[in-house]
Amino acid sequence: MSFYELATLDTVIFGAAKAAPGIEAWVAGGQGRLCGAWGTDIGTLNRVFVLRAFDSLAEMFEERERALRSDNPFGCTDHLVGLSMESYRALDFLPPVQPGRFGPVYEFRTYKTRINGIMPTMDKWRDAVPGREAYSRLTVAMYGLDGAPRLTQIWPYESLAARSEARAKSVADGKWPPKGGPDWLSPDMTSQIAMPLPFSPLT
Repeated sequence: MSFYELATLDTVIFGAAKAAPGIEAWVAGGQGRLCGAWGTDIGTLNRVFVLRAFDSLAEMFEERERALRSDNPFGCTDHLVGLSMESYRALDFLPPVQPGRFGPVYEFRTYKTRINGIMPTMDKWRDAVPGREAYSRLTVAMYGLDGAPRLTQIWPYESLAARSEARAKSVADGKWPPKGGPDWLSPDMTSQIAMPLPFSPLT
């Protein structure tokens, strides 16, 4: 499974916990494999991320259409103020996302790339990710199949302190960022910290 959907659900104030049971039931009744579900703690608040893996684009878009045609997508419209669903493919060299206890702090980073920057970025990451993972695990890095050219990454950490330490040490040791990698990126970058919801396979 190398195709992924990252759904972003913006909820009413304190809505993530209220929306969680409906989201869990919605995902269980559809196609694909749930990889993880998180509520934001730093960044844009009252936001839920849902990451699912699919065997094919056809399966993913059938599931997308199920949401678009539903009168209650993700089973929680009473608690939603916004919904977006983005299509991704994992970088070619990465294994499928596996469940497990790797957090509980998950960082979601999205970089807009230059218009022709996806393949050069992938090549740079291919060389650098093994060295970077000596400091902390990578859940997935994936490029967008719709919208602007972009790279979204999910990094788990035991704590915010562990995140700071891993990032600082990998940079100090010259292992990150990938050499020449930033040359293919735009300054349009975002980072959000999220924590697993109770039903998330990634915790």
